[in-house]
Order: sequence, then C-alpha cells, then structure tokens
Amino acid sequence: MTVAVILLTTAFVTLVALLTAAAAGKLARMDNTSYPTALIRAATTFAAVITLAAVVAGTLATLLT
Repeated sequence: MTVAVILLTTAFVTLVALLTAAAAGKLARMDNTSYPTALIRAATTFAAVITLAAVVAGTLATLLT
C-alpha cells in the first residue's frame, strides 16, 4: 500500500510541475519573449516546483518520524 501511495504522489507532483511549467512558458510567450527565453522560464519553474516538493517531503518525513 505504501508503494502505491508514493507512486501516486510522485505522479501527482510531476503533473503539477509540468502544468505549472507549461503555464509559465505560455505566459512568457504572451509577454512577447523569444522561444528560448520562454523555455528557460518554463524549465526554471519546473525545477523550482520539484525542489519545493522535495523540501516539503523531507520536512514532513523528519517531523513525522
């Protein structure tokens, strides 16, 4: 059961990170930036969401054990 919860949570966090990155890229393009700049902003946003999720998971793991 624990493995299933971990896999579902990982899939959910990845999906949220991808959707957030796509939104950041779209907003960057709507701001008339170039494609490389929009891609950099999307990649930065994706990395930030994944990093934030890792920090929250580490903190929760420390507090709950």
